[in-house]
Amino acid sequence: MTMKTLFLQAPSFEGFDGGAGSRYQAKREIRSFWFPTWLAQPAAMIPGSRLLDAPPADITVEETLRIAAGYELCIMHTSTPSFPSDVRMAEMLKAHYPKMMIGLVGAKVAVEPEESLQASPAIDFVAREEFDYTLKEVAEGRPLAEVDGINYRDSNGLLVRTPDRAMIEDMDALPFVSEVYKRDLHIEDYFIGYLKHPYISFYTGRGCRSQCTFCLWPQTVGGHRYRTRSAASVIEEVKYIQKAFPQVQEVFFDDDTFTDDRPRAEEIARGLGKLGVTWSCNAKANVPYETLKVLRDNGLRLLLVGYESGNQQILNNIKKGLKVEAARKFTADCHKLGIAIHGTFILGLPGETKETIQQTIQFAKEINPHTIQVSLAAPYPGTYLYNQAKEQGWLTEEDEAHMVNDRGVQISPMSYPHLNHTEIFDSVEVMYKKFYFRAGKIAEITGEMLRSSQMMKRRLREGVEFVRFLRQRHG
Repeated sequence: MTMKTLFLQAPSFEGFDGGAGSRYQAKREIRSFWFPTWLAQPAAMIPGSRLLDAPPADITVEETLRIAAGYELCIMHTSTPSFPSDVRMAEMLKAHYPKMMIGLVGAKVAVEPEESLQASPAIDFVAREEFDYTLKEVAEGRPLAEVDGINYRDSNGLLVRTPDRAMIEDMDALPFVSEVYKRDLHIEDYFIGYLKHPYISFYTGRGCRSQCTFCLWPQTVGGHRYRTRSAASVIEEVKYIQKAFPQVQEVFFDDDTFTDDRPRAEEIARGLGKLGVTWSCNAKANVPYETLKVLRDNGLRLLLVGYESGNQQILNNIKKGLKVEAARKFTADCHKLGIAIHGTFILGLPGETKETIQQTIQFAKEINPHTIQVSLAAPYPGTYLYNQAKEQGWLTEEDEAHMVNDRGVQISPMSYPHLNHTEIFDSVEVMYKKFYFRAGKIAEITGEMLRSSQMMKRRLREGVEFVRFLRQRHG
């Protein structure tokens, strides 16, 4: 008999997006939340389960404890920044419900399973690798010793590691996560500033062929081989979304790099075009004009593009596999086709100097994506960047413990002899100001607001939130 299972993203810092779909676990410049896809997927495989995503729904610890009553198994997603508070939540659950089995998932516990188990006796097991079928087997009552892909605490208190679980090859066998969204979530709670609202996001495949040294999911859970669902499966889920969520304005494909398989991306796009869907996705800044045109002609509105830096040596240092000039051409092609771009940049990567920061700012202004996101280099455990930063002395033990401040805002854990924490941290605000507070960009945003009263309200709200965020960065 299947255990009554609760999938939980626990309450955290106000506005903290560290959920089971977030690549950078931190409080954003404006209130935003990604769908908890990594929890929704196994939840879709376990009959009678419930997915409780506390942060976007503003559910308190007390409410969470009340909701958890009657559940036999609780699966919590955790991350490096949220781990201490997630452990406290696990301890409160165990204190209230001593017979409840508690397991943790996420990149943090995947790469540090023993250390995570040792953090508290309230944690019964942690799941490594891809954990969808792992959790299904646990919920079905299989003895933990017979479940691949976990570390657990046995009846004598000893820590046991089971064999690694094989990667999932048949991605079409996984049920639709959007059915769990319909059952358990209020989709209007999920907001991303550069996507139409309400939106829905899900994965059409896992893994990323790129070797970026900082990127968390491919190095810890998803792998570097792009394993995909068939185009027919993706189209069927979009059809379900259209029927179940008629209010949805945009579908976002959250694959690390949806455009890695261009023929498949074009096939999916043509299917979406027949449905009349507005959609967006993650892309690398190397997609040729011909493919971009096919995607645009079939409903593509926006691409989320990781530029990271405007300095070629830094791109080489992080194994981005991208030339600055190729990124320039790609961006110009998108502008020509009318495809919006949300460009993401990272400051403080290996090789960063005061001069390269200015070079990146200038590069961003020249290519002029519609919107930008500026993050600080975050050496998450399990990544090449983490090991490199430890070996080179860029990351001390004290700094490692502080990825975010006490308000959940990202801080700069890495520093260099020629570039300290404060200089890197302050450069984020400088870049935002220099990118947005220039005549051409102000005119562009003002024109956008004047064309739509709804957009005006949204941008004004975002402006207020951004000012509040800047204040919280500085305490």
